Amino acid sequence: MTNTAGNKTRKLTTLAMLAALAIILVAFIHFPLIPAAPFLEYDPADIPILIGSFVYGPWVGLGLTAVVSILQGVTVSAASGPIGIIMHLLATGSCVTAAGLVYRRWHTRKGAVAALCASIAVRTVVMCGCNLVFTPLFLGQSVGDVVAMLIPAIIPFNFLYAAINSAVTFVVYKPISAFLHKNA
Repeated sequence: MTNTAGNKTRKLTTLAMLAALAIILVAFIHFPLIPAAPFLEYDPADIPILIGSFVYGPWVGLGLTAVVSILQGVTVSAASGPIGIIMHLLATGSCVTAAGLVYRRWHTRKGAVAALCASIAVRTVVMCGCNLVFTPLFLGQSVGDVVAMLIPAIIPFNFLYAAINSAVTFVVYKPISAFLHKNA
């Protein structure tokens, strides 16, 4: 096997492990953060995807998001159906792309902080729009009902969700990155 083929195989294997870890995390860790909206559940599945975006770049992170969104949507989160897949793709895709783009430009500790802050902001904003479009379809509520939930539930949930995953990513990224590069 040539070195290039070995690198591609190693990258593909790493991405498969990150995808599997994301699915395992969402299967075993998920709970509501905001009592007023118990259908909004936190899970740490974005952490491996954020790590993938930091290690391999924003477009790989987005591809990883697509794979995980589909796998999660047909397995552990099947009850949410196609709307759940789309919402996961948009929520995670927006935050990992933003984080990956910033971190690719500023590949430093401060860059990582800026990337994760961008991730939090982008997810929070994108999910306001997504909830206005998809939550009425998913829950059968009016757009007015969803607007009424924005400030007390949807915005705080998405901010906390992204902030928790960003904080954990910040703590675990360097050791995981060092391990991945050491074994490359």
